[in-house]
Amino acid sequence: MTSALFSPLTLRPSLPGELTLRNRLWVSPLCQYTVTEQDGVPTDWHLVHLGSFARGGAGLVVAEATAVVPEGRISPHDTGIWNDAQVAAWRRVTDFIHTQGAAAGIQLAHAGRKASVYPEWGAMSNGASGSGTVPAELGGWQTVSASAIAFEGYAEPVALDAQGIHDLVAAFADAARRSVEAGFDLVEIHAAHGYLLHQFLSPLSNRRDDEWGGSLENRARLLLDIVRAVRAAVDVPILVRFSASDWVDDDWLAAHDLADSGLAGWNEHDTAIVASWAQDAGADLFDISSGGLVRARIEVGPGYQVPFAETVGREGDVLVNAVGLITEPAQAEEIVASGRADAVMMGREFMRDPHAALRFARALGAEVDGVPVGTPPQYRRAYR
Repeated sequence: MTSALFSPLTLRPSLPGELTLRNRLWVSPLCQYTVTEQDGVPTDWHLVHLGSFARGGAGLVVAEATAVVPEGRISPHDTGIWNDAQVAAWRRVTDFIHTQGAAAGIQLAHAGRKASVYPEWGAMSNGASGSGTVPAELGGWQTVSASAIAFEGYAEPVALDAQGIHDLVAAFADAARRSVEAGFDLVEIHAAHGYLLHQFLSPLSNRRDDEWGGSLENRARLLLDIVRAVRAAVDVPILVRFSASDWVDDDWLAAHDLADSGLAGWNEHDTAIVASWAQDAGADLFDISSGGLVRARIEVGPGYQVPFAETVGREGDVLVNAVGLITEPAQAEEIVASGRADAVMMGREFMRDPHAALRFARALGAEVDGVPVGTPPQYRRAYR
């Protein structure tokens, strides 16, 4: 049987940085909040966590949202890529991923107004616990955003000024260079889930009246400048993760006193336009998720975000991957085989089973001599 999901995909064909991925079943960035020293340096946990997915047959393993500057971390326990110590620690991880035949990616991020919060489970290594914004006296910091509008339940951010914006562009480019030094095969720019670049893109969080606010072109300016700067800095493939919808409706706008404001949330059609512009600026593939900008009700179900990827790919004429409650081999195969997306990323399914790619390969008949493609030689006897 020939499987579309287990066919290779080449990014940047015949261009500097050309990369062929062994299959189209990839690991989404998964925040771990496990840097106990609060210095951004990945630990043995990250080596084993990410290495297990490569050993388990994934084609691409993307490391968690990794801050380009200290104040860009979601929590004090996040990873970073702003100094040489972090580069050296990440190199251990990428070296192992490569020994297993997978490619290594890293998500470059700045959390903006959603930074400086407690880890997912509420407790920090210094003994502090809580929810929402970590105060400065417990290791938190002042957050920044497109405008001085707080995420519900979090501290109010400071609007970035022009110098701060220019510094941010340089920080993403520097982080991309360090990522390549650390052995990563591609970089993903995080413009989704309500973090800083999404805050600039959406009119709900960007109320600026300067060159970074107002029109779609202006709200996309920061992202496009970052894509250009990263492309100038490195030859490796560039992915951009978008949230294709803010999931707000008329009821949400009315509840937040915005019914007569003329504002609307970010949507898949805006995403397709900006993805096309980002492709012209040097990006190669778009990772399509949704939500995270505001606390909105999201209707979830199997593959609920796949239509967003399909729309962005078609309208933007770009390569896309799909995410969102993709848990079954036949489901993932259909998404790729039908052309709805060029690849699939899974997160929770890989956390439940780091060998999910081998399980999917076996279910889809992607085997050699009865052994799922991608199986490490140490494990082949398990199938005989």
